[in-house]
Amino acid sequence: MYKKILVALSLEHGYGERAIKAARKLRAENGEIIAVHVFEPVNSSVSVYLPKEHVKNVRKSAKEEIVKKIGAEKDVEAVVLTGHSGRAITDYAEEIGADCIVVGSHKPGLQDFFLGSTASRIVRHVSCSVHVLRQEAHDG
Repeated sequence: MYKKILVALSLEHGYGERAIKAARKLRAENGEIIAVHVFEPVNSSVSVYLPKEHVKNVRKSAKEEIVKKIGAEKDVEAVVLTGHSGRAITDYAEEIGADCIVVGSHKPGLQDFFLGSTASRIVRHVSCSVHVLRQEAHDG
């Protein structure tokens, strides 16, 4: 069983409920579950044309969405990181001392045949255990 589980959530994929359930099954008594979404900033050549408050509002909206996605789950902390998904998740997992990451893997393309690119990066670069959820037919 794991004491600190990071659940990597993507707001555009439908793994939230399954991922939280999996984390609860893997969690040790008194263990923590931290649900993380990574906000990937807009390319700098595009951001020049956006109002300064826009990025701030989008990040705030992402935090509200992850809180909504985990719902009334009192035993799950919601965190929004900024950066490239795979790198931000692995760095944060190391920073907080996570001993397991639960991550979903979308139906892969040719370039990332066995896992999605974020899941693949996490599996290759993090030093803790990783539990990968495969996409089911009804997942979106």
